[in-house]
Amino acid sequence: MKKIIFTDKAPAPIGPYNQAVLINDTLYTSGQVALNPATMELVLENIEAETKQVMENLKAVLEAADMTFDNVVKTTIFIMNMGDFTRINSVYGAYFDEATAPARETVQVACLPRNVNIEISMIAIK
Repeated sequence: MKKIIFTDKAPAPIGPYNQAVLINDTLYTSGQVALNPATMELVLENIEAETKQVMENLKAVLEAADMTFDNVVKTTIFIMNMGDFTRINSVYGAYFDEATAPARETVQVACLPRNVNIEISMIAIK
């Protein structure tokens, strides 16, 4: 059965989608950008702060589904500049145990919503 996941601890959707959908034991998150859920303002001081906000938004969505980063089996990272990869990776990596980190792809794109520098989505399983 399909269950919509929503938390006010992550940014509200700004279009016709949900923060995440849980089907059986599998959670599919929408891509998160660095919107501060309290203010709905973008966090863009630097790529580290932006990545941290994205990961905190995803953490809130996972928690709303009674999951943690330990449940994540796959991530997709879209970035504007592959030159930021190392800096993004250091923030992203702090949220996972390297020995059990999820599968992942990182793709450089031409443009992201609201002209942000990073967007991440996840798949997690209970």
